Amino acid sequence: MRQEPRQDPAPLTRHLRVHQDHGHTVLEFRGEIDIAAATEIAPHLDRVTARDGSRVVIDLRHVEFFDCSGLRLLYRARSRVLERDGQLRLVCTHPLTLRVLKVTGLSRLLPPLATLDAALGRPEATSGTL
Repeated sequence: MRQEPRQDPAPLTRHLRVHQDHGHTVLEFRGEIDIAAATEIAPHLDRVTARDGSRVVIDLRHVEFFDCSGLRLLYRARSRVLERDGQLRLVCTHPLTLRVLKVTGLSRLLPPLATLDAALGRPEATSGTL
């Protein structure tokens, strides 16, 4: 299987970088995701989720703060992708963000994965040699 080269993510805003990886569009949220950041991110997120059958990964590993504005972005992205027979996966490792996802019930609708490799559906690298 041919492997697509990884691109350095180009910043679209100070809170968002987007790149393609194994047929998925990866949206990497960064920093503090509050109402100001959500306003910057929303048009880019809507553009990516407007395509039929899109395969989207939202990566929250570089998020330091996440409030209800971020939750609205995730819920909107999920709804738009599902309406268009697409796929949305979430990567999140930050304990406080995971707690917010769990308390609000969004983690049941959009289960967070621990790694980008898991979200992309590829086997994770193993350590050691055989």
